[in-house]
Amino acid sequence: MKSELVTPSHLARKAVVYIRQSTPHQVVSNQESLRLQYALRQRARELGWREAAIDVIDADLGLSGASIAQRNGFKELVGRVGLSEVGLILSIDVTRLARNCTDWYPLLDICGLRGCLIADRDGVYDPGTPNGRLLLGLKGSISELELHTIRSRLTAGLLAKAERGELAVMLPIGLMRDPSGVVVKDPDMAVQGRLGLVFQLFLQLRSVAKVMRALNERDLELPRRDRYGDLCWTRATLAAVAAILKNPAYAGAFVYGRTRFRPPKREGALPQKAPRPMEEWRIVVKDRYPAYIDWPIYEKIRSVIRDNRAEYMRIKTRGAPRNGELLLHGIAWCARCGHKMYVRYKGGGEYVCNHLRTQEGQPTCQHIRAAHIDAAVGDAFLTALAPAELDALSRSRRVQQQTNNALRSSAERELERKRYTAALAERQFNRADPDNRLVASELERRWEAALNDVRAAEEALARQTPPKAITQVAISKELNDKVISLTGRLPQIWGDETISDAHRKALLRCLIEKVVLDRGERDLALARIVWRGGAVTELEVKMSVNSVTRLTRGTEMRERLLTLARDGVPDDKIATILTREGKPLSPLRR
Repeated sequence: MKSELVTPSHLARKAVVYIRQSTPHQVVSNQESLRLQYALRQRARELGWREAAIDVIDADLGLSGASIAQRNGFKELVGRVGLSEVGLILSIDVTRLARNCTDWYPLLDICGLRGCLIADRDGVYDPGTPNGRLLLGLKGSISELELHTIRSRLTAGLLAKAERGELAVMLPIGLMRDPSGVVVKDPDMAVQGRLGLVFQLFLQLRSVAKVMRALNERDLELPRRDRYGDLCWTRATLAAVAAILKNPAYAGAFVYGRTRFRPPKREGALPQKAPRPMEEWRIVVKDRYPAYIDWPIYEKIRSVIRDNRAEYMRIKTRGAPRNGELLLHGIAWCARCGHKMYVRYKGGGEYVCNHLRTQEGQPTCQHIRAAHIDAAVGDAFLTALAPAELDALSRSRRVQQQTNNALRSSAERELERKRYTAALAERQFNRADPDNRLVASELERRWEAALNDVRAAEEALARQTPPKAITQVAISKELNDKVISLTGRLPQIWGDETISDAHRKALLRCLIEKVVLDRGERDLALARIVWRGGAVTELEVKMSVNSVTRLTRGTEMRERLLTLARDGVPDDKIATILTREGKPLSPLRR
């Protein structure tokens, strides 16, 4: 059936059949819809086009019509229309061309300008006429509305199921669904033990990298699923350890909406998936899965991981303890502007606040020499820690013993798993036809590789320290008094040169959250220590100056000092007199 809108000028150009289906699944499953779209060639012949003048564009099969991104076929069609090569565009309906008015109306404009017709199964339309433009515009708007309606309906059902924690999402390794759909722990005890070890190591070492190194040093692999969903064991990596520690499913929680899509940075690029902060997760349903750790421990782990990112939000968190002699590196904050202070080792070591200078071009907020500040904070730390040193040591030894036991247990399970794999490979080799050398040689190679893994696991187990049971015994009063007397050794240990700066900082952070500094006077600094429990200790720290005149009461003290000197009072007695009068000298910088 011909249309009165088709003219010889249209027939002199090409008729293009545009074919698209939204997903690869539809391409494979909806074959009848695909046949109907390819059958539009017959519709073009009925409208008067020769077979040789009919082209088919099907490069966008499997791509959504919500956007023209990645749709090279649609871009080719628009380009050919703009070059006046196309007299007719055929599509089964306008939703095949675009489900977004932003993409639909530019096509109508170009078609109207170049005199190109648009046809679907209902008729032929001329975008250059008011009626044609109106009908095509309505079809495009309805198509866009239909997309949003379908998406809204599907999303509403999905969210309703997610709010009950019943949405079937992909489970991490260590969790699985039984035949009835109930989530249970993986029955493989090696998998359970290895995951539990990862959490136990992190709670002790407080660093993803240290956990990875601890596992790799002992040749302890991590379980994961391959692309077919089968269990396999691989060497620990930072990404693998972090993925285990950050996954809320191990805390028994069903979480939906942990990620979001960011707009593409350039035209034609796909949106980028980015993680949401924990407080922005859309749905959290606790106690839905069997847990490896409880929720408070999971929150603590996330907090420590966030705290260890030294560059996170312009280093606004404390960062992991690192080597460097300045004790408050990472926990020193400016009392004037509220930002974190940096360390500068040049010139003897200083804490510097240059946030306003770098961000707003203003002068440096303040800089404070570190020596006296570190000494004062260190003394306060030792004073607070001394009564608890014995209990802390006891707890530390128990935790270390538990960790050693867990490491050895994991190594034993690893050896048991490797031996099972080797035995399985041996049985497969023995069942093979010896005349089929291709199969037998491959099975022999697998058996040999499994035996090598067994030997490596045995060596790793041998390197483990034999576990020693922690026994609770009654302690006599005499022995208890002797042990208590050892608590005075902490200052000696603290000052030992063999203790690294990173260890001192790690010890300090066990009790101190941050230290807020203010250089109130030239010879006096204020240090406000914020302890872990929320308590605050304020210290006044005497600072070095290079002359008496830079002291707070320098002029008065200078006159008093000269008077005493003229009276013939010796220097040591002058110092005693000034101290008694409430005018102690700050250290002079030589």
